[in-house]
Amino acid sequence: MVLFSLLATMLLTLLAGLLPMVGTQSEQEANPRTNYQPPNFEPLPSPSGSNCSQLTLKLDFSSEVVENEYIVTFTGYFSAKARSLYISSALRGSGDKKLEWHIVPRENPASDFPSDFELIHIRQASSSSLLTLENHPYIKRVTPQRKVFRSLKYIPSPEPAAPCNGTPDSQKWQSWQSSRPFRRTSLSLGSGFWHATGRHSSRRLLRAIPRHVAQILQADVLWQMGHTGSGVKVAVFDTGLSEKHPHFKNVKERTNWTNEKTLDDGLGHGTFVAGVIASMRECQGFAPDSELHIFRVFTNNQVSYTSWFLDAFNYAILKKIDVLNLSIGGPDFMDHPFVDKVWELTANKVIMVSAIGNDGPLYGTLNNPADQMDVIGVGGIDFEDNIARFSSRGMTTWELPGGYGRVKPDIVTYGSGVRGSGLKEGCRSLSGTSVASPVVAGAVTLLASTVLNRELVNPASMKQALIASARRLPGVNIYRPQASLSPSYIDLTECPYMWPYCSQPIYYGGMPTIVNVTILNGMGVTGKIVDKPIWQPYLPQNGDNIDVAVSYSPVLWPWAGYLAVSISVAKKAASWEGIAQGHVMVTVASPAENDSEVGGELTSTVKLPIKVKIVPTPPRSKRVLWDQYHNLRYPPGYFPRDNLRMKNDPLDWNGDHVHTNFRDMYQHLRSMGYFVEVLGAPLTCFDASQYGTLLMVDSEEEYFPEEITKLRRDIDNGLSLIIFSDWYNTSVMRKVKFYDENTRQWWMPDTGGANVPALNDLISVWGMAFSDGLYEGDFTMADHDMYYASGCSIARFPEDGIVIAKNLKDQGLEVLKQETAVVEGVPILGLYQTPSEGGGRIALYGDSNCIDDSHRQKDCFWLLDALLQYTSYSMTPPSLSHSHSRVAPPSGAERQLPLRLEGNHLYRYSKVLEAHLGDPKPRPLPACPHLSWAKPQPLNETAPSNLWKHQKLLSVDLDKVALPNMKSYRPQVRPLSPGESGAWDIPGGIMPGRYNQEVGQTIPVFAFLGAMVVLSFFVVQLTKAKSKPKRRKPRIKRPTYLQQQTATAGKNPTV
Repeated sequence: MVLFSLLATMLLTLLAGLLPMVGTQSEQEANPRTNYQPPNFEPLPSPSGSNCSQLTLKLDFSSEVVENEYIVTFTGYFSAKARSLYISSALRGSGDKKLEWHIVPRENPASDFPSDFELIHIRQASSSSLLTLENHPYIKRVTPQRKVFRSLKYIPSPEPAAPCNGTPDSQKWQSWQSSRPFRRTSLSLGSGFWHATGRHSSRRLLRAIPRHVAQILQADVLWQMGHTGSGVKVAVFDTGLSEKHPHFKNVKERTNWTNEKTLDDGLGHGTFVAGVIASMRECQGFAPDSELHIFRVFTNNQVSYTSWFLDAFNYAILKKIDVLNLSIGGPDFMDHPFVDKVWELTANKVIMVSAIGNDGPLYGTLNNPADQMDVIGVGGIDFEDNIARFSSRGMTTWELPGGYGRVKPDIVTYGSGVRGSGLKEGCRSLSGTSVASPVVAGAVTLLASTVLNRELVNPASMKQALIASARRLPGVNIYRPQASLSPSYIDLTECPYMWPYCSQPIYYGGMPTIVNVTILNGMGVTGKIVDKPIWQPYLPQNGDNIDVAVSYSPVLWPWAGYLAVSISVAKKAASWEGIAQGHVMVTVASPAENDSEVGGELTSTVKLPIKVKIVPTPPRSKRVLWDQYHNLRYPPGYFPRDNLRMKNDPLDWNGDHVHTNFRDMYQHLRSMGYFVEVLGAPLTCFDASQYGTLLMVDSEEEYFPEEITKLRRDIDNGLSLIIFSDWYNTSVMRKVKFYDENTRQWWMPDTGGANVPALNDLISVWGMAFSDGLYEGDFTMADHDMYYASGCSIARFPEDGIVIAKNLKDQGLEVLKQETAVVEGVPILGLYQTPSEGGGRIALYGDSNCIDDSHRQKDCFWLLDALLQYTSYSMTPPSLSHSHSRVAPPSGAERQLPLRLEGNHLYRYSKVLEAHLGDPKPRPLPACPHLSWAKPQPLNETAPSNLWKHQKLLSVDLDKVALPNMKSYRPQVRPLSPGESGAWDIPGGIMPGRYNQEVGQTIPVFAFLGAMVVLSFFVVQLTKAKSKPKRRKPRIKRPTYLQQQTATAGKNPTV
């Protein structure tokens, strides 16, 4: 692959300069590792000389289950007749003769080809009939059909207006959304009827630098070399494209997958995305000569269905698409048909590019499918090359609670003020998430067109090029298929790039630190790790003071897998402080596709350097254990937000982890000298003698009976407990359920903000309980302003405990009856010293929103400090013990304790409960995680000093780079119509860069040489013609019937 590394360097210096782990420590410190400084660009004059406003595009996604419609996924591709036979055979076996069902017809370009799924409508489908379907040997899975809503809203950007080609549709505020009202919008206290989203993702597009982003990312250098995207097939999944749009010359195919009878774009979003990738004029795209394949998957009402995407994905595989830009996303990583098809796409060498989301600066807000290992997830940066505030942050959350999230996004680029094609003509400037994704998709398309051997281009090798190969390897200019790691090193001392690992040193006795590394396999779609990874500590750098355990994907497919590295401190280093280093060696093997020898394979060995800081084990009082095991989130169930006032973000989907939406709390505790560890296993799996306080926040899960017993014993032996609860009221839960008029289906939350009945079971032995009251309001506590957001109250507390009460609004009454009332003396905080000798202390607080980053209005970190002083050091804060708000502890006789919602489906998503006749019952207690530590193979050599340097992305001084001797090339553009601007919308009508400087000298030379070549050609042809003897061609008499036919042709045309 000649020029691969060099071209990647020139084009992707800005694209691949920043790879945050789960975000950065601070936005000001998040500068990409690049020496490139963006030039200052003057505004370009529009043809009319007027300015057009820059618009910010706000995207909102939601989805819902379609009643009675199911996607039946098969184990392979079958004809329509075979699929129908399999389904009918399976349903006949159910024994239900009254079952009414039919196959929903799908009229689209993929209907003539074999498919791996079918869409069926079953009236009043029972669980037994669905189970019968899944038991068929050729049926893989049965899942509900989903309807996807996307709303587009164009609003004026707060940024200064920039000149652009003004068109009527780009100069005014525009808003498009479904003409049918959204049946899932938000939780609204102002109405008597509540709605919520089924698949929620707020998406408002990433921010980036203005003007032509293709030039700023130096695409013009590749254009000069003759690379303009030719031969690369790009699919744009969006709202379509007009047939005669003047910006595109190579639209290979337009297909419609919706139920509307049109191929044109009625909104402009799909046109803009296509323009960023492949516009040939004015606001030029990256790859104007690429083959555009337009997939219209959204209607003008911004509605789509999972089945539409599945058919379109299958067709993309059939058409051998190279690059696919996907403009949807959400937190629903358990939409199995969609996720499985994305895997299949990438397995067929389709490079998928998707935006990571627009829910920042909150952590744990990555969207699917951009959070998948095989997809290129795109984040955003601002003008100062900092992570854009709105860009979603890692980590991925679907590994929780048992493991730890992975590194995302893969890459960041500019996403605001980007110019793209208007709906009918001209240009417009937009900002947002759906802008950044096509920027990368266009760059990937252009880069792929430079590769001579296209077999080497695949999702893994392209991601490797973006992440690691944008450096110039000395003496190497050919890409060799290989494996690589992302991140390529583990340095737990490096901030901010290794946050949160760098924020806390490790020590003996602590929970193992888990780092999930993505293995990119550029050698083939499938692969495996040969033997076992090898742990090699550096003895001079004290590597023998750490233990390493490695788990990994049994099969690397498609193109990627995981390598989970668990790091712990050896017992001999319990009192030692210093730096320890080593590395893990991993060998990856893939079948050799073009190897003549049967069983031949390609292998690649990669090294993962590891560097950690070790400190002596801190005292018990300084160690806080966060209970992650009992936190649940969307997906898979409907878990509502803790603050019911939040109208636009009703789902609890951020993971409830100290490194996601409780990040600020974690940072505060670290600044106060506490060491915070995370428990991803049942309460029976930790040594309570090592910790001062167990911190439970916003717990939705049930508890094993063994956990309740052990916790009581641990607290009697000195462990302390702090619980931050949230609302739970069955009447309110029934109220916040919603009836979807489109699907005629009820959606019910599986818990409240927290699972109060389960918490009451946990603490009942001490005579404590939370109520089902629901309160909110502002108040002052210990001279601190506080806000209680949809919290509960304390219903029962020991007589010798300390209880603080405040006057709050009855939010439950407001939700249920739309009435307002203030309740005096609501108990919200309780402190209790257990009576056993050497026993621990317990603190209860009824609301977690004040320490949650999701919707925190006023933080209560001071309160958490005071509670930790009480639980860890038995120091009762005077501001609480002598508070005027102190009241007598409630006995619990005033009201009944909350009961579990009858008929709830929590057991479907619980790690504790299982289905049972009658009420769900606890499962058997699972075994505690056991790590198999790798046997070290010590190295008596010095570790490398800079772990990242060998893969640091360096900018290239193009004036000093000796480019290959290739003729200058300019992409073809159609002739201008009268009154239109220059072909590339650049002053002088010339492409930017060095070509612009030398064009005056090269044009006369090429003109002269061209004239000489043409003249020589005609001279040679003339000489040949004169030297040949002339021969008379024999005259052939035509048959009579032909003569007659010719004679009558004017009157009777032949067919």
